[in-house]
Amino acid sequence: MMSAVLLVDDDFQNRWALQLALESRGYHVVLAENGRDALTKAVAHFPELVVTDLHMPEMDGRELCRRLKCMPSFAEIPVILLSAMPEPVDEIRCWTAFLRKPASIEVLLDTVDRFVAARLTYARAAYPSEHHIAARWQAIDSRCWP
Repeated sequence: MMSAVLLVDDDFQNRWALQLALESRGYHVVLAENGRDALTKAVAHFPELVVTDLHMPEMDGRELCRRLKCMPSFAEIPVILLSAMPEPVDEIRCWTAFLRKPASIEVLLDTVDRFVAARLTYARAAYPSEHHIAARWQAIDSRCWP
């Protein structure tokens, strides 16, 4: 099963180039043009990781990160923030990694691979077995309780 990566960038050429690179590594890429579009797509596709540009119309990458971290089902999803500008330092950092454009495709792909592998390893470790483990304590049927 391919891991889904949500790729958010308002520039078509950047989205296209990054989509090709991510798909070459076997990821299923979900595309969004801005943060608002990305929130809708995240709910529909529940990605393993988000790669987002910083400066975009409607909702920028910082606001997207803040909103994702406020949603319990997305709070643990790693976010890689990309920008031609230096990393913002005047606020609480709610992204997982920052890469300055033009970022090396190999560095970006290695970063994506590392975070997705860590998420998949953590998810499997948290749920070691799908089988029911017998418990010593049994639930009491409330109809039998005096």
